[in-house]
Amino acid sequence: MLAALANPHRLRIIAALNQSGRNYVSQLAREIGISRPLLHLHLAKLEEAGLVTSQLELSPDGKALNFFAVSDFAIDLTPGAIAAAAASLTSKPES
Repeated sequence: MLAALANPHRLRIIAALNQSGRNYVSQLAREIGISRPLLHLHLAKLEEAGLVTSQLELSPDGKALNFFAVSDFAIDLTPGAIAAAAASLTSKPES
């Protein structure tokens, strides 16, 4: 979870979803100001970490929309949690 939250784009995604409740990819990309492919990459990381959930829905005109929402989570930030997170770090930081 900490690694997923270490990216500024992902923090902005969590903040935007927290404010809106849930949103679909195209609208969220416009709000945050990043491309949809980059947003998909970051949403996948957040979903892998259990920080967001997704749900595919059909719009009234039949288009498939993938809605994302923030999961209910809490992080108990202790020295032990930080040590465990540090042990999982790779030598190549994410971009």
